[in-house]
Amino acid sequence: MENIFKYFDFSPFKKDDSNAFNGNQISFTELNAQHFLIFEKEQDIFNLYVSKYSKKSDIGNKSPEILELLVTNYDKSNSQHRVALRRYLG
Repeated sequence: MENIFKYFDFSPFKKDDSNAFNGNQISFTELNAQHFLIFEKEQDIFNLYVSKYSKKSDIGNKSPEILELLVTNYDKSNSQHRVALRRYLG
């Protein structure tokens, strides 16, 4: 998973203080000024979301305007999971 985070320029993991991700650790990458992909780390499981925030600094601090779960329990060896990620990041 570390290679995926580096390759797609995800942020370092930080604690979610917004409760949108149940206080779990999150990492994000920017799609544009208001849309982001977010990995939520729930113990050893990674869930992938697409989200909308007014500004990047709101991530982890405020609830997103839009939050859609793309992949539960992301597995880099699963081709459908990779397709879901590349759908947004090319």
